[in-house]
Amino acid sequence: MPYCSPFGAFIHHVTHFSMDLTNRDSFGSKFGVIAAAAGSAIGLGNIWRFPYVLGANGGGAFLLIYLIFVVVIGIPVMMSEFVIGRSAQRNPYGAFRILAPGRPWYLVGIMGVAAAFMILAFYAAVAGWTMEYLYQSVVNGFSGKSAEEMSTMFDTFRSGSARPVIWFLVFMVMTSCIVMAGIQKGIEKYTKVLMPVLLLLLIALSIRSLTLPGAGEGLVFLFKPDFSKITGKVVLEALGQAFFSLSIGMGTLITYGSYIQKKERLGNTAVSVSLTDTFIAVLAGVAIFPAVFAFSIDPASGEDLVFKTLPVIFQQMPGGYFFSLIFFLLLAVAALTSTISVLEVVVANFTEEFQFGRRKATVLAALAISVLGIFASGSWSWFKELDIFGFSVFELLDHTSANYMLPLGGFFIVVFVGWFMGKPKVSGELSSNGMFPVRYYPLFLFIVRFIAPIAIALVFLNSLGLF
Repeated sequence: MPYCSPFGAFIHHVTHFSMDLTNRDSFGSKFGVIAAAAGSAIGLGNIWRFPYVLGANGGGAFLLIYLIFVVVIGIPVMMSEFVIGRSAQRNPYGAFRILAPGRPWYLVGIMGVAAAFMILAFYAAVAGWTMEYLYQSVVNGFSGKSAEEMSTMFDTFRSGSARPVIWFLVFMVMTSCIVMAGIQKGIEKYTKVLMPVLLLLLIALSIRSLTLPGAGEGLVFLFKPDFSKITGKVVLEALGQAFFSLSIGMGTLITYGSYIQKKERLGNTAVSVSLTDTFIAVLAGVAIFPAVFAFSIDPASGEDLVFKTLPVIFQQMPGGYFFSLIFFLLLAVAALTSTISVLEVVVANFTEEFQFGRRKATVLAALAISVLGIFASGSWSWFKELDIFGFSVFELLDHTSANYMLPLGGFFIVVFVGWFMGKPKVSGELSSNGMFPVRYYPLFLFIVRFIAPIAIALVFLNSLGLF
């Protein structure tokens, strides 16, 4: 029987919404939640970007400031995303549409889904580079190459072959297969295996690195703060790294938050995920810097450190073939735990807003992202002449998402939770409707209302070169 009145239509909508929630997939265990959310945060940014940013900004002093920002800013912002996701039990767009009906807050959700779409297109391209270097490690392709030859090898790979695009597509297929299987049978099942593997690989690398002659100098650089290195730029770099390292602002934490059951404490989950993410980043520094100092490499070598410098180091150390294999397998695993979370943002949007089945949603999302990703992967070869506002496709996606969409998304998320969502709803979500005490709530509210918005605004202005 058709609904003949607005009230009847409203009842139909509420009933339909409730049925959707009843059948909605979710994480099945606390370890699954932490493994999946930490896997989202832990990626190439921890193992590739964090060491060279730390190296370029003075080592231990940067690390100390970074840790402070993770605790003071990162954890409350992560909790805010979890609150939005679990409260609405929807993807970023659907969450804002449900929590703020008739208001333009849904635009923040659209921006989050768009950011995930763009990020995966170029991030999976970089993940493809790790697959190439894993392959080269297996076939011993680094053997006998000088530093100059290693540099040429990387540049030739990106600009003179179809392999970057092929590896990108391979990585997208791997990511899609896991996401297609669902939350418990796909994302949770595989991250519960991948995360311990990642940790064991990193520990093995760290032990080997620490046994190298002269390794102690690398540990001193990493852990002994030189406060003379602290400048305004270093502080803002540390704040930005803490913000981006935790995957804040791109919709992944809202989406994963929507799969967290009410029995889980959101505060404890955010702390566990943030500490795990930070521990992995620091452990990556332990694995890399002793080796860098042992072989007299500049710790501020930048992005070249992983793909041009470290392969040279591996072939110079005893057992280098084995540890080169471990390192690039580690990078590939870290990238995979992140790409599945980013793809899930788009897939969740397709399944919930367009009523697609998960298989169809995954295929459509992966195909659409792959079209853009092929352009990103080919930015040094097939499409190197393609100039958009002075950027290649890869550079445009990276610059736009990192400098505009993520900071703006994070800013509006904390403003929404702090000022518009309402104290009863926020505190009720944090306490699981009174199941757990939330004595930290006044401090949390103060941070998301005042401290976090200012901090994120500073990161945003700094990324634009305006501060």
